[in-house]
Amino acid sequence: LEDIEALVQHAHLYNARIYVTVNTLVTDEEMKALGDYVTFLSNIGVDGIIVQDLGIIRLCRRTVPELELHASTQMTITNSAGAIFAYHQGMPRSVMARETTLKDLKTICQKTPGEIETFMHGALCICYSGQCLMSSLIGSRSGNRGRCAQTCRMPYTLVNKEGKDMLQNADAGQYLLSPKDMNTLDILPQLIETGVRSFKIEGRMKRPEYVAVVTDIYRRAIDRYFTGKYVVPEKDREHIEQIFNRDFTTAYLDKKPGRTMMSDRRPNNRGILLGRVVSLNKDHTEGTIKLERTLHLGDGLEFWVSVGGRVGTIVDAMTVNGKSRDVAEVGEKVTISVPRGLRLNDRVVRTNDHELMIYAESFFGPEHKKRIPLSFYVTVPFGKPMTITAADDEGHMGTAQTQFIVERARKHALDETVVRKQVDRLGNTEFSLGSLLLTCDDNVMVPMSEINEARRRAVEALTKARLEDFCPPRKKVQWSDRNLSQPVNHSLRRHAELSVHVDTLDKAKAALSGGADVLIVGGDSFTLPLLTLKDLETLGGWVREKGKKWYIGTSRIVSEGQLSYYDQVLPRW
Repeated sequence: LEDIEALVQHAHLYNARIYVTVNTLVTDEEMKALGDYVTFLSNIGVDGIIVQDLGIIRLCRRTVPELELHASTQMTITNSAGAIFAYHQGMPRSVMARETTLKDLKTICQKTPGEIETFMHGALCICYSGQCLMSSLIGSRSGNRGRCAQTCRMPYTLVNKEGKDMLQNADAGQYLLSPKDMNTLDILPQLIETGVRSFKIEGRMKRPEYVAVVTDIYRRAIDRYFTGKYVVPEKDREHIEQIFNRDFTTAYLDKKPGRTMMSDRRPNNRGILLGRVVSLNKDHTEGTIKLERTLHLGDGLEFWVSVGGRVGTIVDAMTVNGKSRDVAEVGEKVTISVPRGLRLNDRVVRTNDHELMIYAESFFGPEHKKRIPLSFYVTVPFGKPMTITAADDEGHMGTAQTQFIVERARKHALDETVVRKQVDRLGNTEFSLGSLLLTCDDNVMVPMSEINEARRRAVEALTKARLEDFCPPRKKVQWSDRNLSQPVNHSLRRHAELSVHVDTLDKAKAALSGGADVLIVGGDSFTLPLLTLKDLETLGGWVREKGKKWYIGTSRIVSEGQLSYYDQVLPRW
């Protein structure tokens, strides 16, 4: 919790928002802890939470009404009706399912009063988010509880009903359920033009370097689009491939990719091709590689050996034509120490680019911390307190005075060098000294401790002003589960009803004959042929004759293009 609170303040100082995912399913036993949690999130100024469970929505609307809610991709919203429903349930933004097409996204954005968010880069699931039970059934860890065991990244065989391996002689790997990663750089203009308001990069379970590189590349790509000159530099393409890739796909956005969407050869980072082994020394401890890309000391390499899979090494020394080098260029033949087992013409891929890691680290870490420059205005009048005012370039200010009254100097008088050194002692704050304007009487002094304390309080006041301007404080709330407990009117209870889900006429007839009170008809069906409109008319007649009730079921997934079918069907009964 302390980490989240620190992150909120850090982000808000840089005018960035923090959304917290509270987006998986919750049990009754967890509601009290959930209430405590969302109350905490609201009180520390989190900008919103992303949710799946309708019970969380109900709890938040009653407990923390000022806390903004977004509909998670775990809700499996695939059409405008779903996004409109979410909006009217108090969620101004909906994250669409990854399977939504560009065409449908555009229609949804046009029809929906709220904002639409969608994925633009990163890992894909084999199943619709919120609909996968595979991890819970195979690994006893539910993806719908935030604990996916990554079962789709495991090796599988494809067998027929006799148990025969159907891919024994096929050009296919073992990772039959592992999708490639999404990459939308090539279609980013079309994605922006759908009207989507927010793009999501899948960065969980990744290194900070990955998050830094991918975010940087997409930030600059989006900015270039709005200049009217959209182009993706080849270096950016190489970096986004180098930092992590299972190969790339645009998934379902612009076409139906089929098998080409799958990374069946490898479920993890495959790196990028660096070259091939062209020679080996006698004992195979050194190898020469003809380079298709630049190689640096510190790079991590992987050799795709003919026998035994893959072996790796880190380049700690290399020579070109017998001379030591720190860098080897494209087209050169470089000699390095190699693991045993290599053969001529084996492929060499770079899985870790040392130079790219250094670039990525420039976005984070204490030595590369992005700081907000401040202007300091300092007045030192004899016989009065010293005054320090700190101001940012957005108009926020903080002022503090010393308790000490400025005196004549006994030994060393204050000058700009001394004052600059003290106001520049901003330590681990988010700020740096931009400029200093000093107005100081001659031959005066103030203790260093007094200057430091006044600077600290001035920066503290500016920080408060900056945070409150970006995110005005909410009314503090306390969690109580009393308003979620509603008495049940037992007099309204009727006898239990027997409901039966059917998808054929024969099953419907059997259910009615067996005493069913309610029929749920259609929806997800594994029986062909599917029910026709004429079948539904026939079934409706049977239900009325029996004096029973029936409901039309929809599939769990309804695309935008299928809404018109339900618009025609549902009003008829």
